[in-house]
Amino acid sequence: MGSSKKSWEKRLVGECDPMTVDFVESLSYDKRLYKYDIVGSIAHAQMLAEQKLITRAELKAIKDGLIEISQEIAEGRFKFDKTYEDIHMAIEAALVAKIGEAGKKLHTGRSRNDQVAADIRLWMRDEIGVLRAKITGLQKAFVKLAGKYVKDVMPAYTHLQRAQPIVIASYLLSFVEQLERDFIRLKNCKELLNISPLGSGAVAGSTLPLDRKSTAKQLGFSDISYSSIDAVSDRDFCAEFIFDCALIATHLSRLAEDWIIYSSDEFGFVRIDDSYCTSSSMMPQKRNPDVLELIRGKTAGVYGSLVAMLTILKAQPTGYNRDLQEDKIHIFSAADTVKASLDMVQAIVSHAKFDTRKISAGLEEGFLDATSLAEYLVGKGVAFREAHGIVGALVTHCEKVNKKLADLSLDEFKKHSSLIESDVYGYLGAKNVVNKYVTEGSAGPRQAKEQVAYWASELGQR
Repeated sequence: MGSSKKSWEKRLVGECDPMTVDFVESLSYDKRLYKYDIVGSIAHAQMLAEQKLITRAELKAIKDGLIEISQEIAEGRFKFDKTYEDIHMAIEAALVAKIGEAGKKLHTGRSRNDQVAADIRLWMRDEIGVLRAKITGLQKAFVKLAGKYVKDVMPAYTHLQRAQPIVIASYLLSFVEQLERDFIRLKNCKELLNISPLGSGAVAGSTLPLDRKSTAKQLGFSDISYSSIDAVSDRDFCAEFIFDCALIATHLSRLAEDWIIYSSDEFGFVRIDDSYCTSSSMMPQKRNPDVLELIRGKTAGVYGSLVAMLTILKAQPTGYNRDLQEDKIHIFSAADTVKASLDMVQAIVSHAKFDTRKISAGLEEGFLDATSLAEYLVGKGVAFREAHGIVGALVTHCEKVNKKLADLSLDEFKKHSSLIESDVYGYLGAKNVVNKYVTEGSAGPRQAKEQVAYWASELGQR
């Protein structure tokens, strides 16, 4: 193995076993950090020149060389050699080959420990921007679809049993709320990770007069880390990022679960466009929501990345350890899965249609207006627990005589409570109920219309 292959090899006797080379390399996956490694290296070189640790001529040679390397990688002309282990050494070796001695000075006052910590933060900062943009796109798709169904009523479920009537728009907007929390969590994650570890070196900093705030400012970091020991080993932000991705995946999986059920013949509430379904190799009649099933399934992989990241961190002794090389596998995997899933869900939502006729046909099943009747009695001065019992008895009576609550005569009602008057019928039937909702955030048409307008305005400003 040539002397240019590894930065540390002169410390050891003999050549590296090829099996070791394969086992320790990360270039196969961390090469996607190349842009950030180069940007960080240029900032570091600029700082070295400011501190007179390299000359202006050397700085120019380093910058020009790194920009050329970036172009070669982008155009697919760069040859990645795994014997250089990682993207840092691959770029540095290429730089030395291009510009000679000046390239060897780039690593002055720097370790791969603080270098990779900076690269990951820079990558994640951008990745969060991409994810937040995709979340906004999906939210807009939900709001647009909700706008079509502000007055259309569907059953809401608890315990997967019919509960109360809601407008379809309110159901769709519930996912906008979930995604908004995801949007905010990612913003918080970005703020926490946006500090520069550069200048921390391997673990203890440097005896050279490095200006850490210069590199931080050049790279758009809000501050520097104030413990070199912690800076090189901190991957809390990686765990937090994957957790944020896991919750996004959770929300998408819950939607997928709903629509897999709602698109079945037994429900028939929503139709998934054929573009996002498959069929069966044996049963020619099938329209399978495979894309939604895969979104649900891929959530498990994101959870796995989170558990893996936490497990890597839990047994780390203080300082940098090579275990941390594995962090990139899990943050990349989680981000890639969630980005793809967000795109797919946006496409599915953008082309989905609710079958309002079929929903309406079975809307009065399940006594969706029972709670409204109980609250009607509360309005007449009956304690809620007593009202609950009265309506429970009325539902039991309806089941025996095969009637809906709205089908009962006033005399039948009065047998259970003398306080019930003819105005009770305005509180019965799913469509009457949704129009009676008055609390902020309720699932009625008035509230849904307001929320559609609010979200359209809010998301339009992003």
